[in-house]
Amino acid sequence: MSDNDNKLKKDQIFNIIAYFLITASILFSILLLANNSMIVNFFNDSENKSFDYRQSLLVKHRHLKPSSDIVIVAIDDGSYEYILDKYGEWPISRSVYANIIERIEQDKPKAVIFDLMFVKSFKTNPAADSLLSSTMNKYNNIYTAINFDNQSADVRIPVSLPDRLAVKLENNSKNVDLEGNFGFSNCRTILDSIINSNTKVGMINISRSQDGIIRQVPVFAHYNGKYYPHMTLLAGTTLLNNGISLSEYKIDSHSNLIAGESKIPLTNTGEVVLNWYGASMRTYKNIPFHKLIKSINGDKSIEKYNFNNKIVFIGTTASSLFDTKSVPIDKIYPGVELHATYMNNLLDNSFIKKSANSTNAVIIFLLVLTVSFIVFKSSSAIFATTSTVLLAAAYYLSAYYVMSLYNIWIEVVVPLFVILITFAISYLAKYLLKSRDFEHQYKLATTDGLTELYNHRYFQDTLKKQIDTSRRYEQEFSLIIIDIDFFKKFNDTYGHQVGDAVLRTVAQILKKNTRATDYVCRYGGEEMSIILPQTSKNEATIHAQRICEEVAKTPLKVSNNTECNITISLGVSSFPQDGETPQKIIECADKALYYAKEHGRNQVGK
Repeated sequence: MSDNDNKLKKDQIFNIIAYFLITASILFSILLLANNSMIVNFFNDSENKSFDYRQSLLVKHRHLKPSSDIVIVAIDDGSYEYILDKYGEWPISRSVYANIIERIEQDKPKAVIFDLMFVKSFKTNPAADSLLSSTMNKYNNIYTAINFDNQSADVRIPVSLPDRLAVKLENNSKNVDLEGNFGFSNCRTILDSIINSNTKVGMINISRSQDGIIRQVPVFAHYNGKYYPHMTLLAGTTLLNNGISLSEYKIDSHSNLIAGESKIPLTNTGEVVLNWYGASMRTYKNIPFHKLIKSINGDKSIEKYNFNNKIVFIGTTASSLFDTKSVPIDKIYPGVELHATYMNNLLDNSFIKKSANSTNAVIIFLLVLTVSFIVFKSSSAIFATTSTVLLAAAYYLSAYYVMSLYNIWIEVVVPLFVILITFAISYLAKYLLKSRDFEHQYKLATTDGLTELYNHRYFQDTLKKQIDTSRRYEQEFSLIIIDIDFFKKFNDTYGHQVGDAVLRTVAQILKKNTRATDYVCRYGGEEMSIILPQTSKNEATIHAQRICEEVAKTPLKVSNNTECNITISLGVSSFPQDGETPQKIIECADKALYYAKEHGRNQVGK
């Protein structure tokens, strides 16, 4: 194998190692960043914002439409004002809700769901509480809410809930933790007459991200060793199960909630990521609460509402009643519309599924490889930069369309950051590799391969530059030319390999006995030279004599039992006294060298 082949193979190995080190350093940096909570929070917040932006675009442009079967009876601002005028207080008598239920049930709706909590009994009107409880109990499609919290026992004593409200849950996922964020020690319960009836009751706890935005909703709350389903999950799965409430749920090994025929993707915290249909008050049909009351009271000017086969949510949308949320597509979003969106996702099976950590890791790994490949293989910086920007844009668009078509949330912030950091590190590495290659090529162009001294061309260029520098600054410099005595005899007696060894030995002695500022060159054949900046002829002659003696006392082993001595002859010249051109200076040193050879060798010629 030739030296060039060896070098090519070494360069290939070096580049492979460089690729590996770049990839490993980037991935290691990501792992380090992943252990810093502040940085993790920053990336999580940024990723959430990117999700919000994608959802806002999807709401405007995609085909996903809200269900026309979902209707909201809204206690809006107008209804709240009407209630205060008509009834003089808020909350209103619960007999009003009983009348609302009776009116809606006349049209045979699929479900009537209260996003309201009927806590405590109205001591001034217990009959109204009793009427509401009995009305709810009369129908099997009425749903209402309770709430769990961690209030201390000295404020509220935890209660025991009926077994009928809890469900059995089998969790086969190692990733889903249902108790970490939604395990509670207390319960804000509702009227006993409702709790202990056949009315369907579910929890309505929610969770906000660090920025206060609601993107995810839990499926279960854990309380007193039992699991309680979310009210909307309870209602939705019952509807999808032909009106039969599910008493058992299962989470499979892939973090999907199996509810009857439905497969619902869960996050690691046991929540569903909602897929949004539209901005508040424009998504689902809203029927003002006060108009429905007027219609019940016989007001002919109010249109006749039809609730047949509808899923009816009843809740507040009035800003003064403080049941508004911030969601990805709107800063002010009524809680009852959030529940409607949850229900719509259940009916469509359109929840957003977060990409798994393993998937994100593979994506990041592929992006690192792709960007580093683009940078290393591109001869143009503009092409590499443009290609990387297009890759980042293509990745973001892909993430957008994957969410649009497949309801999958692929992370974009960390991958885009990885693209940026990989581009920067790869360019730095490429620059270092190019610098190394440049240095190697420069060394090949200026260095003699056998002796590793500067070659003849470099000697000639340096001599010219040294003359210019010395003339400009009115300095002197000297030149020593060396010839190995009887070099031909070494080749003829011992062979060319020994001859090469002689050349290398003399070269090493010259380099060891010169200053870092001196230039040691192979002049040609067995001749070598030394350029000594800012050195007088007398100093150069002393230096030459020392080198001559050092070579003479260094034996060369030519075989296992044979050593021989090497001697050299040297000639010295100086600028400007021996000449002011390269030819004159070389000629003067050559004359001194020939004098040494003619007068016995192993000396510095005069």
